[in-house]
Amino acid sequence: MTFSVAGRNNCAVVAGEPYVYARTDEGAFVMRARCPHRGGPLHLAGLSPERNRLVCPWHERKTSLTRLRQEIPAVRRGDIVTAVFPGQPDAAVGFGHRPLSVDLAG
Repeated sequence: MTFSVAGRNNCAVVAGEPYVYARTDEGAFVMRARCPHRGGPLHLAGLSPERNRLVCPWHERKTSLTRLRQEIPAVRRGDIVTAVFPGQPDAAVGFGHRPLSVDLAG
């Protein structure tokens, strides 16, 4: 699936799960926009002091950037990213907007 890196359609929603394109000092990647702990807004997460983990704004759960970078294969070309999402090929797909934290908009 192809979606925008930033702006109005920067969030791909696949089978009800939102994904965004994020950029940090560690690199760029497509990630789930919800925290795996309790569904918090991971797209609003900040970086840990070590800058190698995202910290969920709801419960301060830390998620490894290395793990996030390996979950969703993706390629960026200009302002568009193409990613391969898990799940069924006939899953419902939509687009929307999710603001990114300063740490993820790098």
